[in-house]
Amino acid sequence: MTVNHLFLHLFILFSIFAISTSDDPDCVYTVYVRTSTIIKGGTDSIISVTLYDAEGYGIRINNLESWGGLMGPGHDYFERGNLDIFSGRGPCLSGPVCAMNLTSDGSGSGHGWYCNYVEVTVTGVH
Repeated sequence: MTVNHLFLHLFILFSIFAISTSDDPDCVYTVYVRTSTIIKGGTDSIISVTLYDAEGYGIRINNLESWGGLMGPGHDYFERGNLDIFSGRGPCLSGPVCAMNLTSDGSGSGHGWYCNYVEVTVTGVH
């Protein structure tokens, strides 16, 4: 009886350890990007963003479209007048997002992209 009792305790302990050391991301980031309506304001470049908290810790998203483009198959992202929405999981920052670095790799046509604004929301995993 005591061996079974010990086995049960060890099983529970290892289960808790496995859950607490999980590498699963624990925040959902949603990024809204509005491209300007000016002529030639759109781009086919790869757009990346790094989000920072007040402590300077950051999360880098190397390619917004492949990371979490929500606009559907065949949608042409970052085109003139578009509001494009991206969402994906990542590690939580230690505080709210207070700075960002938005980067174009300069590839493709229209590398002189004109971004009107970016809005970011962060929530716990749904």
